Amino acid sequence: MKLHEMSPNVGGGSKSTKRLGRGTGSGQGKTAGKGHKGQNARSGGGVRPGFEGGQMPLYRRLPKRGFTNIFAKKYAIVNIGDINEKFEANTEVTPELLVESGLINKLFDGVKVLGNGELNKQLTIKASKFSKSATEKIEANGGKVEVI
Repeated sequence: MKLHEMSPNVGGGSKSTKRLGRGTGSGQGKTAGKGHKGQNARSGGGVRPGFEGGQMPLYRRLPKRGFTNIFAKKYAIVNIGDINEKFEANTEVTPELLVESGLINKLFDGVKVLGNGELNKQLTIKASKFSKSATEKIEANGGKVEVI
């Protein structure tokens, strides 16, 4: 189905918009449903998002907690078990190959390999970081760990 082929169900699904300010006979003429004068009747009227009528707004009532480290590095994470299922023995596994195979969606600041799962193939894995257990499992099978 394509966008231009879509249509609402028969007997429902599409409601025509209110045609405001089209004469008194329409029922929405003159003030166009805005009432007489006041803040919401004016052009540009209304209050900002989060305004609670002068009451202390929620975003100011709640305490501030923690901070965001703007220098933090975000790593794409992949497990040994997943690598074992996807690749043949004696393959050189690079971050680009992991993206191609669909194990990770995006590289971010690099790839970290974790030791979850079993590895029973000899692989050369290139990544930014490795957990201790991942390194042990790779080297136990005669594979290589290369930090990029």
